[in-house]
Amino acid sequence: MRFTALTLSVVLLALPASADGLFGKAKDLLGGATNTLPSLGGSSSAGSALGADEVGRGLKEALRIGSARVIDQVSALGGFEGDSVIHIPLPENLARAQNVLNRMGMSNQLDELETRLNRAAETASVKARDLFVTAVDEMTIDDAMNILNGPKDAATQYFRGRMTPGLLAEMKPVVDSSLAEVGAIRTYENAVGQFGDMPLVPDLRADLTTHVLDLGLDGIFHYLAVEEAAIRANPAKRTTELLQKAFAN
Repeated sequence: MRFTALTLSVVLLALPASADGLFGKAKDLLGGATNTLPSLGGSSSAGSALGADEVGRGLKEALRIGSARVIDQVSALGGFEGDSVIHIPLPENLARAQNVLNRMGMSNQLDELETRLNRAAETASVKARDLFVTAVDEMTIDDAMNILNGPKDAATQYFRGRMTPGLLAEMKPVVDSSLAEVGAIRTYENAVGQFGDMPLVPDLRADLTTHVLDLGLDGIFHYLAVEEAAIRANPAKRTTELLQKAFAN
């Protein structure tokens, strides 16, 4: 079936208001049939290709906007520190020491270290912004259709699989620098020097940078999954003219 631009607009406007948000409307438009995609580039399917392209651009714009929201949230002051869901605790061995010392009224330095680990994650998260833009730009029609017809966190899985190596490479020097700038390493060394020989205090050695990176990425992708769920279900996430045109009620 051939779609002209006018026919596409009529079909989009006729989609039921109960469709499953942006993703559901896109699947309705394409009939949920990803197996027809290989023929989209042929001359007999020129109109269908137009429809798939517009839906794909709308999806990519939604994901671009959603990922920007996530980075704005987690990179803000308190984005990790003040959020009970993604707050970064001390590494397990340091957390045990913190609990012991807290009972003795002596955990101040480790409490400060925990705060500074979260500040490092907030600073480093800014680096994820450009990587999300690149990942969205590189998304193919096949990628978009797999996301549209995949599980509720399909986009999050797509980004995590493709972006984790790049994020680690980009964020590691920022975390290293941030830990030094905010005094986390100095606090850590002071804590080791002051408490390392006390009885009942476990080994305080820990790789702080790896700890911040691992949990920092977990926090970013946690909220990307939340944002993805909202994009799928919430018409209010249609915040641009392209999204409104591609996924109109």
